[in-house]
Amino acid sequence: MNSLEDYQIAAFMKAVHGHPLEAVYIVDLFTGMRQGEILGLAWDCIDFDKGIITIYRQLQLIKGEYKFASLKNDKPRQITPVPYVMQVLSRHHKRQLQARLQVGEAWENEKDFVFTDSLGRHLARQTVYQHFQHFKRFAAQIGMPDACFHDLSHSYAVAALQSGGNVKTIQQNRGHHTAAFTLDVYGHVSESMQRESAERMEAFINAVSNL
Repeated sequence: MNSLEDYQIAAFMKAVHGHPLEAVYIVDLFTGMRQGEILGLAWDCIDFDKGIITIYRQLQLIKGEYKFASLKNDKPRQITPVPYVMQVLSRHHKRQLQARLQVGEAWENEKDFVFTDSLGRHLARQTVYQHFQHFKRFAAQIGMPDACFHDLSHSYAVAALQSGGNVKTIQQNRGHHTAAFTLDVYGHVSESMQRESAERMEAFINAVSNL
């Protein structure tokens, strides 16, 4: 499991700007959603007024056919992304509406998928991985040539924990069974946080002992 450092996240965001899958990358990087959840996301899952995304299914390749499937832990959830993510989705929505007008009746997005190809069809794993070659180039540019698409969601969790995010919130966003499981998965982060906490306490003790 790899995770991007702060400076690498900044560089990655610049690298993917304007790419056809920019919104996919940003949503994954700053929400921690799984790939199947992103592929199955529909516009009725997104409440722009409240700033909430509802996740209740995923799109999976089952016996050669893409079908909706229940979530990994079979528990629908709501997440509240940072405003930046909602802004990215809003811009993506406007571009999609423009694309729909351009192709007219050729548009095939009956299920109103958020992420589609140029004709409104849902993105397939193969499509994502074709673009994934672009992702590998982006990853190489930021000094992580071995990074994979799934590392974006891991980077979200690491960054959220390091910035002081609530573990229960991160657990819910990632769709983990328990907060304890989240901490187990990202134990290296929690250990680092414990060391930093101890260092802060040491500084506090030194300060008060000199009063």
